[in-house]
Amino acid sequence: MGKDDLPAYEKVKGWIRQHISSGEWRPGDPVPSEAALIERFGVSRMTAHRALRELAAEGLVTRVQGSGTRVAQLHRISSQLVIRDVHEEVVERGHVHTTRVLLVGEEKAGADLAASLGLRKGARVFHSILVHLENGVAIQYEDRYVNPAAAPLYLQADFTQESPTLHLLRHAPLTEASYAIEACLPTEAEAKELGIRRGDPCLAMMRRTVSGANVASVARLVYPGSRYSFAGQFQA
Repeated sequence: MGKDDLPAYEKVKGWIRQHISSGEWRPGDPVPSEAALIERFGVSRMTAHRALRELAAEGLVTRVQGSGTRVAQLHRISSQLVIRDVHEEVVERGHVHTTRVLLVGEEKAGADLAASLGLRKGARVFHSILVHLENGVAIQYEDRYVNPAAAPLYLQADFTQESPTLHLLRHAPLTEASYAIEACLPTEAEAKELGIRRGDPCLAMMRRTVSGANVASVARLVYPGSRYSFAGQFQA
């Protein structure tokens, strides 16, 4: 379908969307009213109303009774992170998932770690380091610290049979999560366990999960760049 074949409401939407995406209209700026759109495009009130209603549903504009329509604040369009178990991801691809457990134990939290977990310095924390493999090839190095108050049975889990993510989802139901993804070079230990060179690029996800009143865990998940990619969705 060519541009001239678009329904009238889609033409109106496209014109508004172009002004927003170009930066000409900034978050909080007013968007032309239905009456202004009717005059500009020669469309019916129903068409103008539909265009604005659909843009609002997509999160690009906000409509407030008595104050008109404005460009939405950026926070209304956000990345949706789905916390998934790596075992499930691998099995869905029809492959075999195995885990190599490098460390499971208890430590005292330093100042930075304690702050991340919402604990006092020196508080006891659980620490696990695992390598996840797909058909025998390492795809993820998982370095995780866990708040004992959120998951008191963490050290008793068999992580060759149940991943830390699945254990936490079962015993410390997720209520909030934050994450950051960056390109990085692996540490010496990460490179060794992943079977890659120190100069091979990786993707690292830093993830913090909350369960009720407690920060449940903070984790650094490192993926060889040649073996893994992230995908997601955006939703208003």
